[in-house]
Amino acid sequence: MMNRRDRDSKNHIALLAGGISSERAVSLESGRAVQEALTGVGYRVETLDPAEPGFIDRLRTGGFDAAFNVLHGGVGENGSIQGLLEILGIPYTGSGVLGSALSCDKNRSKTLWQALGLPTPAGWLLEPDVSLPPPFPLPWCVKPVDQGSSVGVSRVTSADRLQEAVDAARVYSGQVLIEPWIAGGEYTVGFVGEVILPSIRIETPREFYDYVAKYEDPATRYHCPSGLPAQDEAALGELALRAARALGVSGWGRVDFILTPRLEPHLIEVNVAPGMTGHSLVPMAARTVGWSFADLCRNILAQVRGGSGDG
Repeated sequence: MMNRRDRDSKNHIALLAGGISSERAVSLESGRAVQEALTGVGYRVETLDPAEPGFIDRLRTGGFDAAFNVLHGGVGENGSIQGLLEILGIPYTGSGVLGSALSCDKNRSKTLWQALGLPTPAGWLLEPDVSLPPPFPLPWCVKPVDQGSSVGVSRVTSADRLQEAVDAARVYSGQVLIEPWIAGGEYTVGFVGEVILPSIRIETPREFYDYVAKYEDPATRYHCPSGLPAQDEAALGELALRAARALGVSGWGRVDFILTPRLEPHLIEVNVAPGMTGHSLVPMAARTVGWSFADLCRNILAQVRGGSGDG
C-alpha cells in the first residue's frame, strides 16, 4: 500500500471518466466512486471528461501529479488516452500505449496468446476477403473486436441467424470476431501490480454474462472466493498474470476466462481499465483480501507509470 510520503508526492489527481464510448455511463459511475474514495483519504481530485470542451487544455495546465484512468472502452483503453498522457508527461494508472492497444483488440490478443501456446478459443476475423460461415461448428460467439462490457456480443445457435449477429456487432465496431462458443463457467481474475486477487465465479440465469447481466439483472450471482480447488485457483491466477504480461499489460487489470466443466481455462480478454463501481469485480475481489475500496484506489495509484515507455 502507498505510504504517506508517496501519497503526498502525488496528491493532485486528474480522474479521467466519462468519454464517448458505449461504456460511458459505467465510466461515470466508476469515476464518482473513485473520487469519493480518494477525496476521503486526503487527495485533491478533479474529474475530467474527454467528452467535455477544454479537456486537453485542462490536463495540460492543471498541474496534476498523476492521472487515474477509469475511462472504460474506446480511447480510454485502446492506447489513445495513454499516448496523450505520455506526450503531456503526466504519470497515469494502468497500462501504457502498447499494452492498452493490444488488450483492446481481441483478435490481436488472441493471436499473441496462440503464438505463446496459451489457451484461448479459435477465432475467425471477418474481413472483406473472408467468407461466412466460420470453419468450426455451432454454436458461435459473435463480438465486436474492440468493445467491452459484452456490448454487441451474441450467441448464435443456427447459421441463418449469423448475419443478424454480425450486423449487431458492426453497430459498435468495423471489425467482427467469431469464436466457437465455449460451454462452461465464467470466471475473472484481477491483479494490482504483482498481487493476484482471488478469482470470481459468475452465475447468471441469462444465456450468458451480457451487459444486462453485468449491470441491470439482480439475479446475477458472484462467488468470491470462486470455490476452485487451491491448485486450480493458483494456476488460474498465474495464467491471468502471464496472459496480461504477454500483451504488455501492467499496473492493474482484470482477465476474463471460461472454464470448462473439467476446469480447463480459455482466455477471453484482458481489461486494462476495469469497472470501479460498487458492484464491479476488482473491488469485490479486493474486499476478499481485506482491502477497502480506498485501499484499492491507493494501491492502483502506487503503480502509476511515469510517461516513459510503451509497456
